[in-house]
Amino acid sequence: MHEIVFGVRAAISAGCGIVVLTNAAGGLGKGLGPGDLVLITDHLNLTGRNPLIGENDPRLGPRFPDLSEVYSMRLRDLARQAAADARVALAEGVYAWMTGPSYETPAEIRMVATLGGDLVGMSTVPEAIAARHMGAEVLGISLVTNLAAGLSSQPLTHEEVTRTAEEARDRFTRLLDALLPRLTGSR
Repeated sequence: MHEIVFGVRAAISAGCGIVVLTNAAGGLGKGLGPGDLVLITDHLNLTGRNPLIGENDPRLGPRFPDLSEVYSMRLRDLARQAAADARVALAEGVYAWMTGPSYETPAEIRMVATLGGDLVGMSTVPEAIAARHMGAEVLGISLVTNLAAGLSSQPLTHEEVTRTAEEARDRFTRLLDALLPRLTGSR
């Protein structure tokens, strides 16, 4: 876990106060389909792993950080404004973290849906936890690259993920181009 969050911790130690995390995720339906950009409102950690397990270094943050607003409402508001200005549709949802590297089973996807997840992926959550631990604001944006297991008649492939990401590149870039100037000096 320490290797996974090293980059985020290094950036925050160097003075970064806002962390924007992006990922590719499977969509659980609920109006989300391949190519959709989704603002992460919260997450489910379904891995049993946490970057804060072990001895706490108080220089990084408190032993028990509050995660009631992991994904900053203020930054989400800025992202919504940027999306509107860039004319990019931006949905919202809860991201569920699974370890991978295999895609999830249909039963796991039904579990995630029952728990309130809208997206499922293999990253983002440890970085978000570490960033909040250190006091940074976090914004998370997912690109739905495929329907989650069992929601499509087609098997999941990495090629589909890559193809969808390439097709969404222009919209994602327009969103980030409109968002980043809003973040500069906004802390």
